[in-house]
Amino acid sequence: MTARTLPQELRASAIEHGDRTAIVAGERRLSYTELDRAADGVAAGLRELGVGRGDRVAVILPNGVEPIVAIYGALRAGAAFTTLNPTAKPEKLARVLGHSGAVAAVCDTEIAESVAAAGAGAPGFRHLIGVGAAVDGAPSLDDLAARDPEPVPRVLDVDLAAIIYTSGSTGVPKGAAFLHRNMTFVSGSIVEYLGLDRDDRILCVLPLSHTYGLYQLLLSVRVGATLVLEHGMSFPGRIVETLERERITVLPGVPTVWQVLISLRGLSERELPQLQLLTNAGGALSVAQIAEVRRTFPNARLFSMYGQTECKRVCYLPPEQLDERPGSVGIAIPGTEVWIQDEEGNELGPDEVGELVVRGDHVMQGYWRDPEATARKLESGRLPGDRVLRSGDLFRSDGAGYLYFVGRTDDIIKSRGEKVAPTEVEGVLQTALGVREAAVVGVADELLGQVVVAHVSPADGCSLDPRALRRHCAERLEDYMVPKTVIVHDRLPTMDNGKLDRLALGALAATAVRPEASSPAHER
Repeated sequence: MTARTLPQELRASAIEHGDRTAIVAGERRLSYTELDRAADGVAAGLRELGVGRGDRVAVILPNGVEPIVAIYGALRAGAAFTTLNPTAKPEKLARVLGHSGAVAAVCDTEIAESVAAAGAGAPGFRHLIGVGAAVDGAPSLDDLAARDPEPVPRVLDVDLAAIIYTSGSTGVPKGAAFLHRNMTFVSGSIVEYLGLDRDDRILCVLPLSHTYGLYQLLLSVRVGATLVLEHGMSFPGRIVETLERERITVLPGVPTVWQVLISLRGLSERELPQLQLLTNAGGALSVAQIAEVRRTFPNARLFSMYGQTECKRVCYLPPEQLDERPGSVGIAIPGTEVWIQDEEGNELGPDEVGELVVRGDHVMQGYWRDPEATARKLESGRLPGDRVLRSGDLFRSDGAGYLYFVGRTDDIIKSRGEKVAPTEVEGVLQTALGVREAAVVGVADELLGQVVVAHVSPADGCSLDPRALRRHCAERLEDYMVPKTVIVHDRLPTMDNGKLDRLALGALAATAVRPEASSPAHER
């Protein structure tokens, strides 16, 4: 039997759990029958617009019912989806819409003008679908959802389902391409090791535009559970109220989420008897943070996990191993295989450090329209036609096969659970008047995982204002990319071979962000 497609999983849950609540978003609640029906309507409306099998639809929306309806409607029409954070700057919108070849985009009317401008230069872009109101005469998402269902094209498990964009070491977003079978396989594997079922109620404070948030949706639909959506952690008191009111059983988070929650006074005394399961990804929790999370939520089991956009999830640490193997990210998820190899491809033994390699049906098909980047990330496996994923991260394993993250083989910064490519921030800094050189590094931070620190040097005869440079970045980058600190140098340090000395810059940055330290350069 072939694997189910994503829209087939929704249909199966609608048949088996039709009256059960699928989505809770503010005051809105949708049953599985209602969600399935809305997806049918959107699919029919998209087909009328000429959107069909093999096309791409961009979904640029905050957490809510609307992005979910748009995603499943696009999939049922035979199209693939790509998600974008609605705070993305125009340059990134234009780049992703053009590169993905999106023929349509769904967005709030507040940003419709920016999305339309970004799509104007994208070959094949034809339709802008607004949420809440029609845009320039085009149908709104509500208009589409109200359409009568129509026959839709057959969708196979080997059809393209999604292009998920991630920033690589070059700073240019790369689109990881996934078939339906890739995404249903990994969601099934995660359901298996977490033990999720239809009685679970998952609270998602993570954006659906991020893979960790997106997969909370896929997991819920797979088992017929209820997904409760919130807009981040801006109001942590409201999150606690939601945990109680909605009888949440599963809470996924990144280190920033946990740090906010464990800092809330009195939370450990609140009774949350239904909360049974916590998951962490998007950055490692320290041993001390793990202890605090467990103290704050004593009745819940905590799963530490590691993954990459290119395969979603790699490994997990069973909660009963937290004390025995502190710092471990666990074992390979069900149905997959991992190993550690050296630069020549030789498999390494326990306690030897090398690159983690991943094999399984969750591995992406490749980077969309980027064969060179694909060739660097995917390589031939041990069997004919087999391909494996080179993680680019350094690991070691213990004698029992449990994995430990050592470091990254590139300079990617992880802040707030998001990836920040230094070159992307550097490129923006170098567009500022008077900047000669720019280099960006990450510094460990207990709350955010890492913070972004920028080093700049002025062109001859110019002076630089660190505050003005931060404003320059804030106008052009997502907020998690904006440097916390800008350090001005006469010249950036280099090594004997003339290359930038990033180790020296990292040390200077670590000193600069300490609250008690004075800046080692001109100003912060």
